[in-house]
Amino acid sequence: MTLRPHVVLSVAVSLDGYIDDASPDRLKLSDTADFDRVDQVRAESDAILVGAETLRRDNPRLLVNSAERRAARSAAGKPEYPLKVTVTASGDLDPAWRFWHHGGDKLVYTTDAGVARIGKQLSGLAEVVSLGAVVDFAALLADLGKRGTTQLMVEGGTRIHTEFLAADLADELHLAVAPILVGDPAAPRFAGPAAYPGGPHRRLRLADVAQVGDMAVLRYTRPA
Repeated sequence: MTLRPHVVLSVAVSLDGYIDDASPDRLKLSDTADFDRVDQVRAESDAILVGAETLRRDNPRLLVNSAERRAARSAAGKPEYPLKVTVTASGDLDPAWRFWHHGGDKLVYTTDAGVARIGKQLSGLAEVVSLGAVVDFAALLADLGKRGTTQLMVEGGTRIHTEFLAADLADELHLAVAPILVGDPAAPRFAGPAAYPGGPHRRLRLADVAQVGDMAVLRYTRPA
């Protein structure tokens, strides 16, 4: 039996729960020390996942930036960079995004309709896998497990984090709280409305609290 990866959700939020503002430019909530912490978690992971909306909004490269950490991965017999994964139901992806042109291997999970839309646009850039009529996140994890992924780091956005939490597929949550107030109802939040397991009566377990730069980093795990 193939085990699914250990799933780590990673997010930076403002004091009032936002992950960005509503402007066209990305709001950098993390400071230098927290970006370095995130880089360490990336280096410890076999794969990093973001949703297609995050690619559209931020156009990230999604790399392990530290040369020392990349060298340590190589010395341990791992690829220099973790596998980069994105998810799209529609297949609306731009081959010009930086995501495809930096780092190591890339993988796209989509639907049958998404595969038809993508066509050959990503040929030579990424492997494209259909999960059927809809995106099934449990099936996604099962496929990553078959590929040897033992730890998956999920970096958003709102819909992706919501899906993992609502399906009870998150093993850890790393919540970095920035000393910033956004206050814009049009800005995106960490998670959206959903039928979360246990609802408001289920309490996650606070496993660790740390100060990283001017951020408070809280690590939560599943309840016992």
